[in-house]
Amino acid sequence: MNWRVYILAVTTFAVGLVELIVGGILPNIAEDLNVSLATAGQLITIFALVYAISAPVLLSLTAKVERKRLFLISLFIFTLGNLMTFFSTTFTVVLIARIFTAMSTALVIVLSLTITTRIVEPRHRAKALGLVFMGVSSALVIGVPMGIFITEAFGWRAVFLGISILSTISMVLIALLLDKMPIGEVVPLRKQMKSLANLKILTAQLTTLFMLAGHYMLYAYLTPFLVEAFDMNASWISICYLIFGIASVSGNAVGGWVSDKIGTSKALILIVSTFALVLFSIPYTVIALPVFLLFTVLWGALSWALTPPLQNYLIQADPQSSDIQQSLNTAALQIGISIGSALGGAVFAFTGSVMHLASFGTLLVLCALGCAIFSIKRAPVSQEHSPDYSSAQHHS
Repeated sequence: MNWRVYILAVTTFAVGLVELIVGGILPNIAEDLNVSLATAGQLITIFALVYAISAPVLLSLTAKVERKRLFLISLFIFTLGNLMTFFSTTFTVVLIARIFTAMSTALVIVLSLTITTRIVEPRHRAKALGLVFMGVSSALVIGVPMGIFITEAFGWRAVFLGISILSTISMVLIALLLDKMPIGEVVPLRKQMKSLANLKILTAQLTTLFMLAGHYMLYAYLTPFLVEAFDMNASWISICYLIFGIASVSGNAVGGWVSDKIGTSKALILIVSTFALVLFSIPYTVIALPVFLLFTVLWGALSWALTPPLQNYLIQADPQSSDIQQSLNTAALQIGISIGSALGGAVFAFTGSVMHLASFGTLLVLCALGCAIFSIKRAPVSQEHSPDYSSAQHHS
């Protein structure tokens, strides 16, 4: 396998950190910049929203730019955005920096995957893509706890300086070691949006959106939740994030296994409904830390378990637009994160407590369940377009 894939994996780790790490150090940022926790939480909202919009729009606008050059430009802007955060003195400056880093992150992750598929042989492609995805997974598992420790030792700005150094190293290595990439075909925005005209596809995408919105209503404010519920110190908060991260990555494998065992449609219903029950139960588990940690494992695993069966479902529902649907599903995920963190901030600001966030989040997850059931009951896309039902026989 091409060793350059490891450079791309390190790059996705660096950019993955920027989105995920803020939740763990939210109280430190809020205190230092003299804003409320709810206001600081909007750093997660704005990042996810800009990411969702930027991914399809920027790819279309830069369709004629050579891929290696675009990759280096994106990494350069990403590095500048993090340095801007490091030197920031006000919340507004940090917010503007988050917009720059979100736009560049969207391009870096998509380009990492695109370049990976081009530099490896087809027989190594799945393994190579897995390594690149592992960069983002590692950011969740070890990045967030590591960020909390760095913040405690050197302050929250040091985290973004570290990310800037990491991305600079990646930039130099890519400039020296990666060959120029020919421009591939980019699906026009209009064609991407047109695929959502089908209600089966649209409600499947909304399943991801509402599920992640419900999840992030609480997860975006997990640090203040742990402080309010258990008066935890930084070390224990890091351990909780580590447990959650390991469970989340494991959940991806569990979701795929469940989907293979009982079928894609049944897996969607089972995962979303179980997630709703677990999320609703979280505030009631704070009576004992071991009980809470057990539910944290379930919460983490289920939060990522939806992705494999849902992506498989989208491929089954409309094989012809499967590539477009994977891209739109990433956008739906990020929009869900932005909605959840924004609503979580609003509820937190209104009630003055994070204990109510799980209940409101559960309502959004129930919306996801409704969308999943509606989508499953709709006829397959091929069946809606043609009276020939034989094309849909492969659906179970």
